[in-house]
Amino acid sequence: MNIKILFSSLIVFLCIAKTSAQEVLTIEDAMKIALENNFEIKIAKNNSKISETNVTVGNAGMLPVATASVTDNNSVQNSSQVRQDGTSTSLNNAKNNSLNYGVSLGWTVFDGMKMFARLDQLKELQKLGDAELKRTVLMKIGQVNSAYYDLVQQQQQLSALDTTIVISKQRLTLAQNRFTIGKASKLEVLNAQVDLNSDQAAIIRQKESYKNAKILLNQHLARDPQIDFTVTNEVTVDNKLVLIDLMDLAKKQNPALESQIINKRIAELQLKQVKADRYPVVNLTSGYNIAESQSSLGFTTESSAKGFNYGFNATLNIFDGFNQHRNEKVAKLQIENTQIAIDQQNMILNTQLSTAFQTYLTNLELIELEEDNETIAKQNLDITLDKFRIGTITTIDFRTAQLNYVNAKVRYSNAQYEAKLSEIALKELAGNINF
Repeated sequence: MNIKILFSSLIVFLCIAKTSAQEVLTIEDAMKIALENNFEIKIAKNNSKISETNVTVGNAGMLPVATASVTDNNSVQNSSQVRQDGTSTSLNNAKNNSLNYGVSLGWTVFDGMKMFARLDQLKELQKLGDAELKRTVLMKIGQVNSAYYDLVQQQQQLSALDTTIVISKQRLTLAQNRFTIGKASKLEVLNAQVDLNSDQAAIIRQKESYKNAKILLNQHLARDPQIDFTVTNEVTVDNKLVLIDLMDLAKKQNPALESQIINKRIAELQLKQVKADRYPVVNLTSGYNIAESQSSLGFTTESSAKGFNYGFNATLNIFDGFNQHRNEKVAKLQIENTQIAIDQQNMILNTQLSTAFQTYLTNLELIELEEDNETIAKQNLDITLDKFRIGTITTIDFRTAQLNYVNAKVRYSNAQYEAKLSEIALKELAGNINF
């Protein structure tokens, strides 16, 4: 059997044996788990629900307010009275008590349209909460994607090191056989053993990185860090992204920009509420009250009253030390600031997209280059391995070819990972990560 086929079959068998008892976590499954479990997403969802709950006509001040009240006053006093005819009377420990209870209703029927502006502002605050939720989800899904494909990269590098271990063991076996029959020196065997030990040390370090990458991904998924699983072994990079399309999407979907636009609308509605203070405020009042009182001394020892009352009141700010003018000026400056923030966010967004896109293009080129390098390094290793088996090449040349192949595989894996990170960053900026 061709030794190359033997090596490939052995590697596949080892991988299957390792993964057969483990959960295979896809990127779709990882994103689904994160959406359900991630703590920051849960908090953002609750905050969004709070903003939604606050959007009511009552919270805007459009509905009447009814209150029930009861007041009971009692006293014990030493009292004396002198009447107009000169007679006097006194009483120690005179008891007095009064009891008032009833229901009152107040309703602001006009406040310069402030209540309507307040309702619209509550609706905009709900949109702001939704935008914050979207920002949190995009950020966390981006982190999950990055952690997932980092784990894929670590897994690929572990596979590359597994390959070099198999080759190094085969090299050691060949060196020992040649030494036994007198065709090689002890030095060749020792060199092969040292290189095998170095490869085993490297794979131990790589296993540590692989395990830590799993723990980090479990953290993003808000689950037990010791849950074991494997991931798919491929990194598929979307190589058809277009900068102009991403910029157009970002203007419509980027949550940071969307938040700034909403903040401007909130500031405009705040100005409406401030301007409403120039108009009168009209309140309707009504109620039903019962009053009872008792007194041990005086002309009236008992009294009671009950009945319905109603009316209205109106207030108008005539002069408040120019505070109205100041408040309006401040509100207008706040609107100006929000527009500046929108322009700034647009510039930041375009800059981030442009730089990320350039990195993305560079990484796509590196993928093609490193893929070719891996193919060439594999061919070189195959030829070198055949020559080493028949003893026509030195161990140094063989080791160089072996390391070149491993390094080429690692660089190709890194190039794919970096390109995927660039893709994720671009889609996150454009608000277009699919989940």
